[in-house]
Order: sequence, then C-alpha cells, then structure tokens
Amino acid sequence: MPTLRRIVIAVVAIAAIALFVLLGRAVDHRPDPTWLLAIEASWVNHSTLVAWWFTWFGYAYVLVPFCISLIVIGIIFPSWRWRAAFAIVALLVAWQGADFFQHVFARPRRLDWVVKHETAFSYPSSHAAIATGFYMLLGVFASRSAWRYGRVAGAVLILLGIAIMWSRLALAAHYLTDVLGGFLWGISVVAALAAAAPINVFEGPKAASLE
Repeated sequence: MPTLRRIVIAVVAIAAIALFVLLGRAVDHRPDPTWLLAIEASWVNHSTLVAWWFTWFGYAYVLVPFCISLIVIGIIFPSWRWRAAFAIVALLVAWQGADFFQHVFARPRRLDWVVKHETAFSYPSSHAAIATGFYMLLGVFASRSAWRYGRVAGAVLILLGIAIMWSRLALAAHYLTDVLGGFLWGISVVAALAAAAPINVFEGPKAASLE
C-alpha cells in the first residue's frame, strides 16, 4: 500500500478514536440530554419483532456461522483469503474492544427497554461496532469485488448493518450516543487494521471474485 494512503487511513483511525473517547467522556454515567431522550422514546416499540430479529445478528450464534462461512469462502476462493481474515479480525477487535470500553465508561443502560433487559454497561454499543466493523465492512468488500452480484450483496450487507443499529434503538437497548460511539469504534478498528495490513484489502474489482 502506498505510504500516503496508509497515512491517510491512519489519520482516519486516530480521528475516529479521538471522537469516540470524547463522546464517551461526555456521556459516561449519565443518560442522553432530555431533548434527545424525547426523540429516542418515539423510536421505541415499533416493529419490535423485526428489531429483535436484526439484533440476533450481533450475537455469537449468528456471528460464528458467518465466520465459518467466510473461512470456507477464503479456502475455496484464494482471492478472498485476505478479506475474510481481515473481516474476522476486525469483528473480534470491534466486539471485544466494545465490551472492554463498556467497563471503562460504565454508562448505565436505559430503563425503558423492550423484549430483553440487558445488564451490561451501555457505551459503546457492541452491536453498532459489529455492524460497522464486520457487516458493513463485508458490504464494502462485496461491492468492490469482481463477483457479478457483488454490488447487490454489498448493498444488502450495508443495509443490514444500519438495521442492526436501528434495532438497538427500537428495543431501547441503547441510547443514540451509544450507537454513535459503537459506529466510531468500528470505524477506528477497520481504519487502524487497514493502515497496518501489508496489502490494501480495499483494492478494486480485480482483488476478489466468487467465480
């Protein structure tokens, strides 16, 4: 990867983590502002079953089969090996890093939860971090691949990532700032790993094909 591109990606990673920390310091141990809570309350308990289905995509029983599928794809299609490995590493770092920072910021969960009362700390949303650092990342990979259905698959995966983040608000599992924090953390993980990777995993269409 050219040095300038690596530097730009590293700057993106630094900026994202800085914003993530600043937001975390601003919201730790307290709820969102009253005006924002009023808006967030209007999103709760709409399409609850659908929101719960999308929330499943952030749990291990869905993520593990997804990762196994990526490993199989990497074995069958060598051009996808770096991308599959990169996505799995990004998932693990985004996921476990979010869990770690939840204990650092120790923000209590919302009390108007729907379906499931989650007792872990709130900031950042690990679902949002996974949605960004795994599903949306895979969406970018697919859309830039040589696979004939790559753009369609990429759009579906990116929309899935957005839907997962929406589900955390619809179920009142997180504040909006938690979701934003998870998004920033996911971006910082992907950018940091991309800057450190020995190759450019975001290369153009010739980089990967499923045919």
